[in-house]
Amino acid sequence: MDSTIPAHTELALRLGVFLAVFAALALWEWAAPARALRLSRLLRWRANLGLAVLNTLVLRIVLPGSALAFAALAADEGWGLLNRLELPAWLAVLAGVVVLDLVIYFQHVLFHSVPALARLHAVHHADPDFDLTTGIRFHPLEIVLSTLIKFAAIAALGAPVLAVLAFEILLNATAMFNHANVSLPAWLEPWVRRVLVTPDMHRTHHSVIESERNSNYGFCLSIWDRLFGSYVPEPAGGAAALQIGFPGLTDPAVSTTFLGVLGIPFRAAGPQEAKR
Repeated sequence: MDSTIPAHTELALRLGVFLAVFAALALWEWAAPARALRLSRLLRWRANLGLAVLNTLVLRIVLPGSALAFAALAADEGWGLLNRLELPAWLAVLAGVVVLDLVIYFQHVLFHSVPALARLHAVHHADPDFDLTTGIRFHPLEIVLSTLIKFAAIAALGAPVLAVLAFEILLNATAMFNHANVSLPAWLEPWVRRVLVTPDMHRTHHSVIESERNSNYGFCLSIWDRLFGSYVPEPAGGAAALQIGFPGLTDPAVSTTFLGVLGIPFRAAGPQEAKR
């Protein structure tokens, strides 16, 4: 299997899917929101989208090579398990996508468990509302660390270039989908949830209650939460009573402004007010 994908093709695919999913979910949120937003969408989106742009620029400077380029290097050098096994191409791609999704699950658990990392991840949880832009709201330092973890996983696994491309597209799309302010039809949601993380499932993870916040870590496949005992079917008080946000980080000047959000990990009180 060809281990190279032209950079312009990667950019076109990833950007095209991102814009299409973003537009579709934004329209869905406008037409049928699952919850009433507490704050102005414009107020929050300026900070959330500003972070997304900043993160893209930071990665271009700090880690100019893409995950696909790194996967191609790993293939050329014979790094990783899958580059040493004689598997059919389709199986290697499928295994690569599934294992990388598992890595993201454990990475998410790590960013809730280690205090220094939890401070960075609090930027994501401090969003006072929950919509598709929450899924791209992360501190630049978390994005850099996450990318390094992903590179290490690609090298150890020997994930094929096509698997990495598919995973990158899926991760971006499902991160926006499972944070969207929408709900699937009641008859359909339980069936989709058996395979994929749905907005109703992941919304519990953004609860102000610590035990609920430390659950439902998955981004794409829902099996990991079930398998490792972190699955919570619904909030204790029901979906209607769920409170979104992070205790101690509720001031809009902190949680919804670009500079305020960037400073969250370095606040004196910090996210340790809520333990994790």
